[in-house]
Amino acid sequence: MTRILVTGGYGRVGRAVVERLVADKFQVVVTTHKTVKPSLPVGVDVRPVDLSQPDQVKALVDDLSPSVIVHLAAVIPPRCYTDRTFARAVNVDATAALVRAATELPSPPRFVHASTGAVHGIRNPHRVTNPVTPDSPLAPVDLYGCHKALAENIVRSSGLEWSILRLCSVIALDQLTHFRNTDALYFRALVPEDTRVHTVDPRDVAAAFAAAITTNAVREVFMIGGDDSHKRVWGELAWENAEVMGLAAAMFPGRSGNPDSDADWYPLGWFDTARAQQVLSFQRHSSADAHAEIRARVGWKSRPLRIAAPALRVLMRRQAPYFEAPGRYADPWGAIRKKWGDPAPDALTV
Repeated sequence: MTRILVTGGYGRVGRAVVERLVADKFQVVVTTHKTVKPSLPVGVDVRPVDLSQPDQVKALVDDLSPSVIVHLAAVIPPRCYTDRTFARAVNVDATAALVRAATELPSPPRFVHASTGAVHGIRNPHRVTNPVTPDSPLAPVDLYGCHKALAENIVRSSGLEWSILRLCSVIALDQLTHFRNTDALYFRALVPEDTRVHTVDPRDVAAAFAAAITTNAVREVFMIGGDDSHKRVWGELAWENAEVMGLAAAMFPGRSGNPDSDADWYPLGWFDTARAQQVLSFQRHSSADAHAEIRARVGWKSRPLRIAAPALRVLMRRQAPYFEAPGRYADPWGAIRKKWGDPAPDALTV
């Protein structure tokens, strides 16, 4: 049985990937840095390890000698902005440690790496209308995009068999948990309403990673986004997600982006997924399918939420990033700096 080492197996993407790999009859080993975690499928081998410690990483890889490493662990926005040192240790240094340990094995494993569309930087939708492709220039404007671009360079230069999967915005199917996260609500409100965003169902992301493990197409970058129904505009998507939960009355208008500025946007955009779909055949859940799953998980709770929505609107609006702020347009980077700290890239060149 093929042994696969998965980092970040408890995250939104990670849990879906682990469940898929177990269903596909792989032997799955998942890393964890905490003693208490939600349960994973039966048969998953959980190994405590601090990925920021290279000696622990090497010891784990030497012990397991995996056939494949699926590297999902990351410190994502907004947390990466609040603890820049830890974020770099996980996003960049841990990648280097894993790659180094993998290359030193007698039979080096395939390395499947999770990256992000943020490596391509900002795309003002009023000026840039073409989708992001694997060959689009790398131009990260924030810390996370910078870290992921650095990590990609480490993987590409490793000599291993590798695949890089650049993910778009992965849908939280458990929207109630997401909605209770005040950071997530603040972040949702700071992004310009007219930003183009490509979403994807986590079950489809899992299918993409599972296919990347066995495909003959290696040393290639794939853009992972849903089918055309997932090509959305930020403001409309936020309202639809709220409506599915019964919280449409809690929503309030945000701010549009400045069409004359190429700086005052968050790094999101639509992907060209044609090559990824051709090779990995992963697009199976439409945007409507994802909303149906969210609605099913919310269940009866949508009724009391609908009653509470008007009161929640008042509270949420007062806590929003642009409440009583001067100006007409969204200022995402100013809002991020105010709440979480400096989002700028590391000084190191990508």
